[in-house]
Amino acid sequence: MSRVAYVNGQYIRHKDAAVHVEDRGYQFADGVYEVCEVWNGQIVDMPRHLDRLDRSLRELRIDWPMSRQAMEFVVSEVVRRNMVHNGIVYVQVTRGVAKRDHFFPGSDVAPSVVVTARSASPAVAAAQAEKGIAVVTYPENRWPRVDIKTVALLPNVLAKQNAKENGGKEAWYVDTDGNVTEGGSTNAWIVTKDGVLVTRPAESGILKGITRAVVLDLVAREGISFEERPFSLEEALEAREAFVTAASTLVMPVVRIDDTVVGNGHPGSVATRLRDAFHTATDLKAVVA
Repeated sequence: MSRVAYVNGQYIRHKDAAVHVEDRGYQFADGVYEVCEVWNGQIVDMPRHLDRLDRSLRELRIDWPMSRQAMEFVVSEVVRRNMVHNGIVYVQVTRGVAKRDHFFPGSDVAPSVVVTARSASPAVAAAQAEKGIAVVTYPENRWPRVDIKTVALLPNVLAKQNAKENGGKEAWYVDTDGNVTEGGSTNAWIVTKDGVLVTRPAESGILKGITRAVVLDLVAREGISFEERPFSLEEALEAREAFVTAASTLVMPVVRIDDTVVGNGHPGSVATRLRDAFHTATDLKAVVA
């Protein structure tokens, strides 16, 4: 079956999908995006993702390209047309197509919107989670507004490529104070030697992850000892366990940081417990076939 993409009001074959050469997302990275998990034919936490999309658009002063209800329909329809039972759906909104100029275009320029979806294997992800992943640290070098989910991801690309070239699956940014901020495409967590779960506050300096929010709900529900505070790379290297969270990875155990084995070198009990319970705390929207 040919994949299908939604581009500015049309459902077209994925291989034919394109945006204009002067789309501001292409020329200026002037746009935002969201990624939702699709699990067992259901879109996971779409309300929270659209709330964050709304915030990102407002922060960049980009208008919604359609009503929220219409966006929910388009997202569901793209998942349905691609027959994605497990995988992800990607939403991108840019300021639109206009003559190349750093200033915002006039109000007559409509935002551009693209929605795609693709399948992924839960078995492959589960096998990875059973082994855990390695992360490679990288100096924090991004602009301060990483709380906005923009398409300007070149620093993340370079950090993650460096991780790949050094045997890792993810990068962890470390700031000038020696604290871990977040991953190249994930939020970062540790469990201290005393068994306390720790993650950095999301008021500034990191993205307020939707998967992160679900995990925080689970932590409260399960009564897990928890502190929301910065943690240093040194503390992470001495941690009992570590993991990352994102819509594309859920809760993924970390078993090595740079050249240091985390804990006993195997996925920890807290990460495994949270991963197993994850979908019991999510909002699920069924996609009608």
